[in-house]
Amino acid sequence: MSCLLSCCASLSCGLCTSVASGITQKSARIGYCGLFGASLIVSWILREVAAPLLEKIPWISNSDTHSKEFYQIQAVLRVSLGNFLFFIILALIMIGVKDQNDRRDSWHHSGWIAKMVIWLLLVVLMFFLPDVVISIYGFVSKFGAGLFLLVQVIILLDFLHSWNDAWVEKDEQKWYVALLAVSIGCYIGAFTVSGILFIWFNPSGHDCGLNVFFLVMSMVIAFAIGIISLHPQVNGSLLPASVISLYCAYLCYTGLSSEPHDYECNGLNKSKAVNISTLLLGLLTTVLSVLYSALRAGSSTAFLSPPCSPKSAGKKPLLEAEELEEGKGKKEENEARPVSYSYSFFHLIFALASMYSGMLLSGWTSSSGSSDLIDVGWTSVWVRICTEWVTAALYVWTLVAPLIFPDREFA
Repeated sequence: MSCLLSCCASLSCGLCTSVASGITQKSARIGYCGLFGASLIVSWILREVAAPLLEKIPWISNSDTHSKEFYQIQAVLRVSLGNFLFFIILALIMIGVKDQNDRRDSWHHSGWIAKMVIWLLLVVLMFFLPDVVISIYGFVSKFGAGLFLLVQVIILLDFLHSWNDAWVEKDEQKWYVALLAVSIGCYIGAFTVSGILFIWFNPSGHDCGLNVFFLVMSMVIAFAIGIISLHPQVNGSLLPASVISLYCAYLCYTGLSSEPHDYECNGLNKSKAVNISTLLLGLLTTVLSVLYSALRAGSSTAFLSPPCSPKSAGKKPLLEAEELEEGKGKKEENEARPVSYSYSFFHLIFALASMYSGMLLSGWTSSSGSSDLIDVGWTSVWVRICTEWVTAALYVWTLVAPLIFPDREFA
């Protein structure tokens, strides 16, 4: 019986390994997204349970005045640093990979057991570093997370322009109707969300001038980018403008909901206690947002087109006699198949996403608020609001830049 159970376990492991290997060979991005998602789950678990253990480690607990929140931030940032080092090392290794004949192409798509072991070792080693190193990483991560948010916005803009161009190129009435319907729906959604936020975050009897300012700015942004998009001298469209308006309203909501839960103008949470379902929903939203951004970056031609195509450069011509003798098979074998995206930049996006997730789960290393809450505090509020304004500014720039620089070509 024990022999039979051992054989069954071995076959099951072999089957799972084969299936995982087959999936990752077809799309390495699925494997890296899975590994990144696992790192977020590990960060959240350690954030909740590792504080008593970290208190007993002398190079981390070098003071008796540290709070529970300090150890939670330490756990999150150490996992984030291990994750960052894993992906930044891969980014450096993959610099210059242009075609699939490069040996590093197989490194990118295979060796998952070794990669998981290396990732785990890096994470564990981070817990042997003194807290001053983690403090420096936490400071640098604020800038890395901000850069990731900027990349996230540019990816969104690239996607919206591609979406709009794809429907316009069809040149059929039903697609123009669809464009109009989606645009109107997004604008209705944006102003509806803004109206609801006025009720939630501007309760009567309190002076909530800052929240009113944020909400009014969101509505002004929606009007302004709509008017600019329809200007006859601008090559704009209502679809991207409406989606950006809705996205800005969403960012305004996330920013206001990140206000400290004892703040009188935060009408959603009057107490510091948050039930487990809310925490799980917030974590799930964070995971999906980060994974989508990294995955979209790995597919975006605006960012990740290879430096040059081996089909157009560096290919040696074959003699006609050799083609007649050996046929086209050998010619095709000698040709290098170009990679579809930049592996190095793909891993760099995950490295920045590691910093971003570390900031989210540590409250942007802010000591304000309750240690039981995720992404709560005034730092989180301003990061979200500034991201909203930068999003609108970048979209307007994509519209007016061709007018300011008429001699330059904008894709």
